[in-house]
Amino acid sequence: MPVKIDSSRCTGCKLCVESCPEDVFRLVPNSKVPRVARPDECFHCGACVMDCPEQCIHLILPLPLKPRFIEKKVFNEISGRSPEKK
Repeated sequence: MPVKIDSSRCTGCKLCVESCPEDVFRLVPNSKVPRVARPDECFHCGACVMDCPEQCIHLILPLPLKPRFIEKKVFNEISGRSPEKK
């Protein structure tokens, strides 16, 4: 499932429902948390993630969309390695 909603953080503002261009979310009667009703329609635009004021929506990118490399400088900073000498 490409989109997950953290129901413990969701306040029910419905901005995700309004911002999604593909109508992936549906309102559920008697629940403040929307449901991911059409996960296959999500094309990972991130509109719901950007609009969520509570940051409770997590977008799970499929493998082909994940970054395949990282710059050596960034890797060294993250891993704590010292830069190679030339």
